[in-house]
Amino acid sequence: MTAESTSAGELVTGLVVNGESVTTEDRIPIHDPSRPDTVVGWTAAATPDDCERAVAAAQGAFPGWAARSAAERAELLLAAFDPLAASAAARAELLTRENGKTLHESQIDVAVFEGRSRVAATLVEGFPPVTTLAGPPFATRIHRVPAGVVTIIVPFNWPLAILGASLPYALIAGNTVVVKPPPTAPLAMVETLRVMAEALPPGVLNVVTGANDAVRPLLTDPRVAHVVFTGSTAGGRAVMGLAAQSLAKVTLELGGNDPAVLLDDVRLDEQMAGALAAAAFMTTGQVCMAVKRVYVPRSRYAELVEALGAALDGQRVGGGLDSSTTMGPLNTARQRDLVREMVEQARAKGAEIREHGSVDEDAVAAGGHYLRPALVLDPAEDLRVVTEEQFGPALPILPYDDLDGLVDRLNGEWSGLCSSVWSPDLDRASAVAARLRTGTTWINQANASACDDRAPFGGFRQSGVGREMGPDGLLAYTEPHVVTAPPA
Repeated sequence: MTAESTSAGELVTGLVVNGESVTTEDRIPIHDPSRPDTVVGWTAAATPDDCERAVAAAQGAFPGWAARSAAERAELLLAAFDPLAASAAARAELLTRENGKTLHESQIDVAVFEGRSRVAATLVEGFPPVTTLAGPPFATRIHRVPAGVVTIIVPFNWPLAILGASLPYALIAGNTVVVKPPPTAPLAMVETLRVMAEALPPGVLNVVTGANDAVRPLLTDPRVAHVVFTGSTAGGRAVMGLAAQSLAKVTLELGGNDPAVLLDDVRLDEQMAGALAAAAFMTTGQVCMAVKRVYVPRSRYAELVEALGAALDGQRVGGGLDSSTTMGPLNTARQRDLVREMVEQARAKGAEIREHGSVDEDAVAAGGHYLRPALVLDPAEDLRVVTEEQFGPALPILPYDDLDGLVDRLNGEWSGLCSSVWSPDLDRASAVAARLRTGTTWINQANASACDDRAPFGGFRQSGVGREMGPDGLLAYTEPHVVTAPPA
C-alpha cells in the first residue's frame, strides 16, 4: 500500500492505523520554507475518533508484542528497515522540501534514525533485567515489564533522528506506539513509518497527523501509559498537563539555552572557530543542543569575534536543495520573525550586530524564511537573545571576568540541557565540565555531531524530565513488577 497522489502529482499521506494507511476527509497542506507559496504535499487531518482508533490498535497489539523476547522484537524492528533502503534518497529530498534544511543534513537525519535503532538493538542481551532479593524475610524477584501504549510527539528540526532516540527503545522494551509527526514537516516521517508499520505486526506502530486539538486523545486517553515529547519548554508544560489527566508517565526533552564556556587558554585557530560556528549554526541554529551563546574571557573577546566572523563569512544562505547552500531557511516565518525581533531588541539596546555570509538573491525573491548568520556582540545579560533559546542563526558573544561566578550563574538558570567547555588543557576543561549542571557537557565540541548515542540524553531543571537512549532509555519504557513469596 502506498501514499496517494493528487491529480497534480502532489504527495498525500494518510494515517497509519493497525498496519494500514487510512485516508481522512480533511487534509493539511505542507509548505516549502524556501518557497512558502509552494505546497510540497498534503497530510491527513485526524479527528479525535481517529486517534482513539490508533490507541485502540496499539492496545490490541500490546499483549502479543510484549510476549515476544527483546531479541525477537529487535530483530523484527531492524528487518523493518530493509524495504526502506531504496527510498532513502527520495525521503531525504522530501524532508528538505518540507523542513528547509540542507539536503546533506536531511540525508544524515534519515541515516541516524536507523543508526540509533541499531544502537538500541545492541542492548537486548540480559534485557529485561531481573533482580533477586533472597530471604528471609521474603524471597523477592523484581522484574521489568513493558509499560503499554506509548505516544511519541516529534519536532520538525531533526524529526527522524529524534524519533530514533525513543521509538526503537519503546518497541524493543515491549511497548506499542502511536507517533505524532511534526505538523510543519510530517511527510518524510509518515512515508518512513508507513513502510515500517507494514513490516511489523499490525498495531505495533501507528502514526497520526493533525491539529493539536484533534490529536489530544493521544495524550489524555487512559490507555496511553507513557507520553514522550521533544520540543519547547512551554510545549512540555502543556503536554505534561494533558498527560496528568490519566497520570501517564512522561519523558520530556525540552528547550536548551546551551552555553559554550571558553577558558583563557583556548586556541582560537581556524579549526576551532569552524567547530564552534558549526556547533552554533547547524540547521540554521534550529537544534536544541546547539550552542546558543558563547562566554569568553574578556582578554580573548576581540580575538574570538574576529575568528568566528571569518568562519561565518563563507556561509551561503539559500534553498536546501541547492548544492552550494550551507544554511537553509528557518522552518516557519513565525520563527524567523521571532529571531529577528530578538536581534533587533539587542541592537536597540546598544549591542553591535555583525551579519556574515551571503543570501541567494533568487531564494529571497521566492519569499523564503531566510536570515543571515549574526553575531550579537556583548549584549546585556537580561536581553531575550541571551535569556531565551533563540532557535535560529543569532549567537550572542559575552565576555566574562570571573569563571567561578559564571559557572554559579549558569547553574542557577532555567536551562540545563547541554553545555560545552573549550580548552586544550583537558584536565582543566574536565574540572570545569564536572561543575556544570546540565544533562550533557561536551569538551572542545558540541551539538548533535558530538552526541554519543550509547549514553542517556536529557536535561536538568526546565530542560526536561527523564532520559532517552542508552540503558537508561531502554529501562524508561518499563515498569518494575515485584513478586514476593515467603522464604523457602
